[in-house]
Amino acid sequence: MDRTGTNLPAVGEYNQTVVLDAIRRRPEGITRSELAALTALSNMTVTNVCRRLLDAGLVDEQGRRAGGPGKPAAVVKLNPGGGFAIGVHIDPAAVTYVMVDLSGTVRDHSRTGTPAVGDPGLVIDEMANAIEALIVSSAVDRSRILGIGIASPGPVNTSDGIVLNPPMMPNWQRVPLRRALAEATGLPVLLEKDATAAVVAELWYADPGASRDFAFMYYGTGLGTGLSVSGEVVRGVTSNAGDAGHITVDPTGAVCPCGRRGCVGFITVPRTLVDRAVSDGVLEAVDLDDTDAVEGAFRRLAHLANTGDPAATAILTDAARALARAIVVVVNLLDIDRVIFGGPFWPPIAATILAALPEAVQNDPALVLPHPVRLAESAIPVDVAAVGAATLVLDNAFSPRPSALLLAAD
Repeated sequence: MDRTGTNLPAVGEYNQTVVLDAIRRRPEGITRSELAALTALSNMTVTNVCRRLLDAGLVDEQGRRAGGPGKPAAVVKLNPGGGFAIGVHIDPAAVTYVMVDLSGTVRDHSRTGTPAVGDPGLVIDEMANAIEALIVSSAVDRSRILGIGIASPGPVNTSDGIVLNPPMMPNWQRVPLRRALAEATGLPVLLEKDATAAVVAELWYADPGASRDFAFMYYGTGLGTGLSVSGEVVRGVTSNAGDAGHITVDPTGAVCPCGRRGCVGFITVPRTLVDRAVSDGVLEAVDLDDTDAVEGAFRRLAHLANTGDPAATAILTDAARALARAIVVVVNLLDIDRVIFGGPFWPPIAATILAALPEAVQNDPALVLPHPVRLAESAIPVDVAAVGAATLVLDNAFSPRPSALLLAAD
């Protein structure tokens, strides 16, 4: 492959994303000379890029800062209202919507029950209506909306924007969701697997010194895993990497729909925990095919555990031990030092799970890493997958990718 020569438009676009990303990560503001030193770009390049960003309304000049001889230099800051992204998270139990500004702040959000999961067309129609309502209620300038990001259960075909066959949404077979929603809203649309979208959000919001090697355990109606290695989202050949749900953690456990016993993605999810709680007499019988009923029963189970009920606590402690076995497999494979937890069903059980999980991970005889594994909760507001879907749009537009220069020069 001949990589000689330079694609000048690609270089210009890449330089702009480098400068904008540096400004975004300095909320207190930064001068042009500081930008040049930070990015290793020339003063002239930084000046030209800042002029374009100011003209586009993506940054503002706010005050001046003395930095040596001569007159104080202008301070450049991100203009949060310079751009917006909409994030949508589809879960079998609910659809969550967020409006996020350029700084990553959630400006508005809403949540609806997933209507008639058996009919994707009805879901897409309601999604388009909910997005329009969100735009109106947030009162943002529609021309500043960069696009819509969708976080969907996998597997997905991100290149064609198709939701393939999510196990818990059985009638969603090869749904062209990206095209349908783009046609319904008139906005650009990106599609990502939900656990991967959560990783995008964590990287976008991360402190500069935070570890860039981590797994995200996404706990919703199902269990998903997203991965970051050296600060890059691990997507895989088809953008479906990280499906750890079929790691066997209990060879004598319940039979998973895949036909094997003890898959972590089956024995730890809300439906299975509620089923066990009913069998153990902790909860009254519920319709396990009714997502609303399962969610309500799951929250009752979590409340009982949080208030000290021994039988409820035992159920969640067993789930923590099962999660620990899967976590050990993942961290051994990737040599990562951090695991982050989040998702719509995570908060109710977080306290009980995290009370048992660290010891179960560190004492697992299969753990071979020479360093401790840190366990943390996501600090992302609202629904991390929805926020991740929105930041996917921002990341696609404004995060520098050195590989883009090579691709553009082909």
